[in-house]
Amino acid sequence: MTVSETTFFYGLLAAWAVVGAITMVLLFFVSAPYGRHMRRGWGASIRSRWGWVIMEAPAPLGFLLLFALGGRHANLPALVFLAMWELHYINRTFLFPFRLRGGNKPMPLSIVATAFSFNLVNVYLQGRHLNTLGPLLSSSWLLDPRFLLGLFLFLVGWLINLQSDSILRNLRKPGESGYRIPQGGLFAWVSCPNYLGEIIEWTGWAIATWSLPGLMFAFWTAANLVPRAHSHHRWYRSQFDDYPDQRRAVIPFLY
Repeated sequence: MTVSETTFFYGLLAAWAVVGAITMVLLFFVSAPYGRHMRRGWGASIRSRWGWVIMEAPAPLGFLLLFALGGRHANLPALVFLAMWELHYINRTFLFPFRLRGGNKPMPLSIVATAFSFNLVNVYLQGRHLNTLGPLLSSSWLLDPRFLLGLFLFLVGWLINLQSDSILRNLRKPGESGYRIPQGGLFAWVSCPNYLGEIIEWTGWAIATWSLPGLMFAFWTAANLVPRAHSHHRWYRSQFDDYPDQRRAVIPFLY
């Protein structure tokens, strides 16, 4: 019995939703062991700088490959989605890791492998849908209110993410170690505006693409980053007696 790619695609998408829900629950109880939550017992490790490059590489390279194979090279919406995707992932894969002040800290290879696998599945779902399996969108889609709202949210989230990463990166001078309370930007309201930015960004992507795979990516982003923000927020409060009371973990005034 031969299974068509479309059947496989939507079966994978459904299974991915279940895995995402389970992952979100687990991450509220077990913080992924990298960065400030690094701890022993997770096997061999690699320098975090190279860990980031390896685990994120499938996203920019895979999407570009699926665009090249998809046959929609002259389709304007497909080109715009390619540009949006690469705007985020070229920074996340090839620029962000080399700006890290703590880039030589260890990262478990198990985390690298898990994130690498996530990116393989996710880029297949996003890239294959937009470049081959999904509906061929006309140029008029770029004037649709859904696309315009999604693009706006995507860019706002991207800018929040960049600003927050810059604030965190400049907390310590070269050669310094340890942690400080971040100040400025949306840190006035939440402990993890970088995560908030990514959630807004991929929610915008889901609206701009108006697709089930896009919605799944937005869900997975929240499933991963909301528990991570919860862990960060709890860590900050345990480390700093003067940590601002008004700050929430990731959603201003709410959570």
